[in-house]
Amino acid sequence: MISVDNITVSYGGWDLFSEVSLLVGPRDRIGLVGRNGAGKTTLLKIITGQQAPTGGAVSKSEGETVGYLPQQMKVADTTSLVEETARAFGEVMALEAAIAEINAALAERTDYEGDSYEALLHRLSDATDRYHILGGETRDADIERTLLGLGFRREDFGRPTREFSGGWRMRIELAKLLLARPSVFLLDEPTNHLDIESIQWLEGYLRDYPGAVLVISHDRAFLDNVTNRTVEISLGKLYDYKVPYSRYVELRRERREQQMAAYANQQRMIEKTEEFIEKFRYKPTKSNQVQSRVKQLEKLERLEVDEEDTATMNIKFPPAPRSGQIVAEIKEVGKTFPPREGRGGGARHVFSGADFVIERGEKIALVGRNGEGKTTLARMLIGELEPTEGSIRVGVNVGIGYYAQNQDDLMDGNFTVYDTLDRVAVGDIRTRLRDILAAFLFRGDDIDKKVKVLSGGERSRLAMARLMLEPYNLLVLDEPTNHMDMVSKDILKRALMRYDGTVVVVSHDREFLDGLVDKVYEFRDGGVREYLGDIWYFLEKRKLESLREVEAKAVEPAPKEAVKTVGKEDYQRKKEAGKEVRKVENAIAATEKRVTELEAETAEWDARLADPAAHGIDPADGRVFADYNELKRKLAHEMHEWEKLNYELELLSDNI
Repeated sequence: MISVDNITVSYGGWDLFSEVSLLVGPRDRIGLVGRNGAGKTTLLKIITGQQAPTGGAVSKSEGETVGYLPQQMKVADTTSLVEETARAFGEVMALEAAIAEINAALAERTDYEGDSYEALLHRLSDATDRYHILGGETRDADIERTLLGLGFRREDFGRPTREFSGGWRMRIELAKLLLARPSVFLLDEPTNHLDIESIQWLEGYLRDYPGAVLVISHDRAFLDNVTNRTVEISLGKLYDYKVPYSRYVELRRERREQQMAAYANQQRMIEKTEEFIEKFRYKPTKSNQVQSRVKQLEKLERLEVDEEDTATMNIKFPPAPRSGQIVAEIKEVGKTFPPREGRGGGARHVFSGADFVIERGEKIALVGRNGEGKTTLARMLIGELEPTEGSIRVGVNVGIGYYAQNQDDLMDGNFTVYDTLDRVAVGDIRTRLRDILAAFLFRGDDIDKKVKVLSGGERSRLAMARLMLEPYNLLVLDEPTNHMDMVSKDILKRALMRYDGTVVVVSHDREFLDGLVDKVYEFRDGGVREYLGDIWYFLEKRKLESLREVEAKAVEPAPKEAVKTVGKEDYQRKKEAGKEVRKVENAIAATEKRVTELEAETAEWDARLADPAAHGIDPADGRVFADYNELKRKLAHEMHEWEKLNYELELLSDNI
């Protein structure tokens, strides 16, 4: 258990936090949310001891271990992937050495009845028990499972860490952290450099993890799938909601509406009371009533409305000049990178066979595992890279605006915010730079800040502001939402949906892509595949295809001699398959019934928790929320079972 008690953090006369407190329980799943710059990362650093608060203290239970994944980190360049990952088992390796040393000592001893011999046996027993608790005997299997889950391939295991990009290095640190199995995970934007499959794997890992999880994320789906408690940081205060993110958004809005209504009612009562006092102040016959009203106002506990951070971006992309109907034609495109000097190894093939056309007004997503070629194709579209196979032809009158994933490398940290735009702006747009920056929340002294002191979210906003300097009709956006807060992502998404040009977006953010794109290209296993639907259609199809792959591997093909004419055996097979279909259909019906019952119970609980006083609920009673969360867990489990059964039914139906 971790207790944050009355923490205050002050900078030059203003408070980032003002006497905030937070309790992290042994099995908590907490999503830490708030705008960029609200202090989320600072709070994690205070908990880990990397930063000292101005006031207050942090206390931990005895034996509590904390694993912290920062947004930026360094990975050693002198080891291989597996060797670096194995460092997570430092204590296990020390125990192995100690056990070997004790066994060697015991083999040389003959004083079996002596106290020192017994002490050695106790040491051996303690070390062995600790070794098993830490999972020493499954170390290699755990390393393999974790690395594969995070998207590494077996052939990567022996590669030097220096060959991995920044995003993959972050995964190495994440793997080490997961394998260390601390009692509390502190994760700062863990999904920023993960692809969709790795995010889904991480969601499952964290859901089942026996310790506590405190995570900063701007990925709605990730928070909903992992957390059951949401802590909002806003204007120096903490607001604690015992619900996942989507439900928190609803409760927050309801709480705000209730506060505003109660405040308005009290203000009307105060106004009428003051009018009465003023009207009858000097009438002797009303003196008692006037004094009573005066005392009533003096005793009145004045309601306050929580301050709200209302600063939002105001993005509207310039109208897109009309391009030809064909924006880009990708014909059998592939890419192979030559061997890198001094790094060893041969040429690296990325993908082949990309063959599709981008038409005017389309909004498409490029998805897939990291390293499969999404960013490579994006850079080919803008002319930064040339294909080694096939060709790319950009259409008539196409002007391309590009948002690169590696903004830190492309912006000079020594320039100010204003200079960053001023150096690339031309013509009349230079007179509007302050207005453009203000639309992206850079106001007043903010425009004189050096880029190197900006947060990740602020750099993302500045890079997006550069796209406003010229009217483009094709936007190529590579992970544009990394580091952006929820509100900024929503505003960017709405602006892109209103944009009348063409959009190609590389992203792993499922909620951001939902409703924005209607065509998905997946980069996988050296190829590119088209899905004519939205992101959820793609995910559903991929899950179904994965199940079919498992089925195909599980069923060995029959030898040719065994293939007979379709007769009694085929009839019997179809009969058995029909039984299986009916069995699954019955299971689906039963599951649907349970889901309906649990949804009704959940709705009843939601109504009670929305107004706890009216239903006699004590908000401080942890058992109330424990029961509610258990109900939500059961509902999620039944929904998951329902999905699995439906996929199974579809597979069975295809085989009849």
